[in-house]
Amino acid sequence: MFDLPAIQAAIRDSQLDGWLLYDFRSSNILARRILQFADGPAGSRRWMYFIPSEGSPKKLVHRIESGALDHLPGDKLVFLKWQEFEAGVASLVAGRKRVAMEYSPRNGNPYISRVDAGTVELVKASGVDVIPSGDLIQLFEAVWDDAQWAMHLEASRHTDSAYVAAWSFIASEIRSRGETTEAAVRDVIMAHFAKHGLTTYHPPIVGVNANSGDPHYETGTAPIRKDDFVLVDLWAKLDKPRAVYSDLTRTGFVGDTVPAKYEAIFQIVAAARDAAIQLVRDRFAAKQVLQGYEVDDASRRVIEKAGYGEYFVHRTGHSIGQETHGNGANIDNLETHETRRILPGCCFSIEPGIYLPEFGVRSEVDVFVDRSGQVHVTAGELQTSVIPILKDF
Repeated sequence: MFDLPAIQAAIRDSQLDGWLLYDFRSSNILARRILQFADGPAGSRRWMYFIPSEGSPKKLVHRIESGALDHLPGDKLVFLKWQEFEAGVASLVAGRKRVAMEYSPRNGNPYISRVDAGTVELVKASGVDVIPSGDLIQLFEAVWDDAQWAMHLEASRHTDSAYVAAWSFIASEIRSRGETTEAAVRDVIMAHFAKHGLTTYHPPIVGVNANSGDPHYETGTAPIRKDDFVLVDLWAKLDKPRAVYSDLTRTGFVGDTVPAKYEAIFQIVAAARDAAIQLVRDRFAAKQVLQGYEVDDASRRVIEKAGYGEYFVHRTGHSIGQETHGNGANIDNLETHETRRILPGCCFSIEPGIYLPEFGVRSEVDVFVDRSGQVHVTAGELQTSVIPILKDF
C-alpha cells in the first residue's frame, strides 16, 4: 500500500523539501517499488513523480502513456515535446531547495544510483540541491513487515536443514563410492529447496579445496573426496509474493578430525563475524546510530590484526530483501563507504572471509534488527568450528 503520509513524514524528518522519483524503462526499480508498480511491462516513456514534504504530489507523464501514474494521488502534468518535459521538471521542483533522488555523489554508492547523470543535471539546473535518497529508500523498500519476517524465519529453517542434506550426502557418497562432485552436492541442495517450497535466483556455491578460495566461484564438476575441504554458500526464499531471502555459508572437512590449518583460519573468521554481530547488539542496546561501514570495520579489524587483511577481499555483508542483495544499507567500508544507517526492520548478512590460494573460509549468517531494536541472528546454531563431515554425518 502506498502510504503518502508516512513518506511525507520521513521527508520532513530528513529535512528535505521533497522526493523526486524518476523512471525510464525500469531503469529505477527502487522508484517503481516505492510507488507500488505492479510487475509487468514498464512502458517506454519517462515519467517523474514529486512528493513534497507537505501538500499534494505532482506527476509528469508523456501524452501517449498519460495513465502511467494514475494509481497514485496528485495533479498531472502531461508533456509531448522534450522542451515540455524540461519545463515540467522545473515546474515540479519550483520553490524547493533540497530534493531527494536515487543518486550518489561520484557514484560512491552504486546500489542507490539509479538516476542517470543527465537527469540529475537537468534537475539541478532548476536550482535545487539533489540529495541521495538512500535512507528514504531503506524505510520504504528495505524495512520488512511482520509477514516478511515470518517468511524469512521459515526460509531460514529450510536453508539451515539444507546443510544437513548436503553434509549427509557427501558422507554417504564418500563411504559408498569414495567420491562425489561439487555439482552433485549442488543438485541435492536444489532438490531440498524444491521439496520445501523455496526458490532462488541462482544455484548455491559448492567449492572444494582451492575453489573455496574464490568468493564468487561458479560450482563445477570438481571431485570431492576424503580429506577435502568444502565450502557451501546457499541462498533461497519461499516461493511466495514479497518473500525475502535467507543467505548462509558454512564449511566442512571430509574426515573425522579437522586439520589445524583449516580450524585456525576458521576461528579468525568466526571471531570477525562475532565482533560485527556484537557491535550491532551494543549500538542498538545503547540506542545509538550505527552506519554500515562501522560494522565492516569491526569485522575487518579482527582479520587484519591476525595478519590476513589482504585475503579478506569483499565487504563484510549486504542488505537482504526480496533479492539476495537487497536495497538497504550494506556492511561495507571496502568496496563502498556505506554511510546509510542500520535501521530497525532491516536484515543484512555478516559474512567475513579469508581466501587463501589453497582454500577459503567464509562464515555467513543473517542479522535482523526488529522494530524494537532487538537483534536476531537467523542461522540456526552459529557454526563454531569446521564441520568434520565423516564424524558428524
